[in-house]
Amino acid sequence: MARVAVFMGSASDEGVMRPCADLLDKLGIDHLFTITSAHRTPERTARLVAELEAGGCQVFICGAGMGRPHWPGPWPPRPPSRSSACPSTPRPCPAWTPCWPRCRCPRASLWPRWPWDKAGARNAAWLAAQILALNDPELAGKLAQARAEFAQTVEKAADDLQS
Repeated sequence: MARVAVFMGSASDEGVMRPCADLLDKLGIDHLFTITSAHRTPERTARLVAELEAGGCQVFICGAGMGRPHWPGPWPPRPPSRSSACPSTPRPCPAWTPCWPRCRCPRASLWPRWPWDKAGARNAAWLAAQILALNDPELAGKLAQARAEFAQTVEKAADDLQS
């Protein structure tokens, strides 16, 4: 059973979104990693969401290439789903273009958004893990371990810099 769904608008988004799926794998979180377009295949997207919600999927991560950060706009979340948008930049674009939909997001927007590219994909996976860990002590332990490893990495880097 997929606890997290990672949707991409097209195959060109896979390289950017793969780190999201890789991190979910590393944390042992069952997930669906698939292509569906809210713009080009809205029926498929709606069907997948309904099936996944019925099966207990708790988090939806939506990667967007050409749609950039506002990709999920045509697909409003239905509680109790948790959803986040993760824009990718598969083609060159003006520096500020991907930022505008996030900066001009309406009040009470239901979509957490992330920086574009692979870092944003990983951040979306971390958020999904944190949401699931609220009711999963084993996963909460894995997250605590990951935080401890991050802290050790910073301490080591600081020590290396000083020596």
